[in-house]
Amino acid sequence: MKPAEHIRTVEAVIISHKDFGEADRLVTLFSREVGKIRGMAKGVRKMGSRKAAYLEPFMHSRVVLAKGKTFWILTQADGIKQYVSIPESLEKTGRAAYVVELAERFTVEEEPSPQLFNLIIDTLDRIDASADTFAPTLFFELCILDHAGFRPDLTDCVGCGRAITAQDQFFAAEQGGVVCPRCGGLYQHMRRISMDALRYLRHFQRNDFSALMGIDVPQVVRQEILSVMGDYLSRIVERRLNAPEFMRQIAHSGNENHNVK
Repeated sequence: MKPAEHIRTVEAVIISHKDFGEADRLVTLFSREVGKIRGMAKGVRKMGSRKAAYLEPFMHSRVVLAKGKTFWILTQADGIKQYVSIPESLEKTGRAAYVVELAERFTVEEEPSPQLFNLIIDTLDRIDASADTFAPTLFFELCILDHAGFRPDLTDCVGCGRAITAQDQFFAAEQGGVVCPRCGGLYQHMRRISMDALRYLRHFQRNDFSALMGIDVPQVVRQEILSVMGDYLSRIVERRLNAPEFMRQIAHSGNENHNVK
């Protein structure tokens, strides 16, 4: 490693942290320059630690890294942007947690992707600024699937290859897309998907976010889309995602606007 690479200053979003020893934390972050890394923040749990506030989940921070024997050492952290409304809303906190959880699951360590970094930051900005977080979250899901090479086929049947017609279809998560009624018996673990849900998914998949602002997806269709996407993403990462369960608990309790203590 070149001497200059022993010290790096990166722009990062904090994904998660875990207590380590008596005063340290192991921090996972996704940076513009290096990609996903895990670093040790020494002494960050001590009273008066200056960098502690900038190493909390969802923070958009500038971090100085020093290459250690085992981990990067987070020697300094300063805030670039601190979100205002995300910490005040359980619903927005759940959405932000979902975004960074997907970012962690779909990336490998030290593989830079400035495009993905910008997508994460833009999504957190949109969640923070929006009264309705459905569109920013769905747009992020579809974009990160594209980035990872798992773009779902929403236009042609994954069984026979024929173009999907204007009627209710099936969705096969394991096959990665829509299945027409003619091929409905080919695969196991399929689920029905309405033409309305498919129409909105296609619209989100083929447009920039600027073209999606102001779209009001009916609640019943939202629930269908959330279920389809949740199943598809869980099968890809081959494990249950944590944040969706948190969001379901919030919705069930009716505490979307409850302040986080």
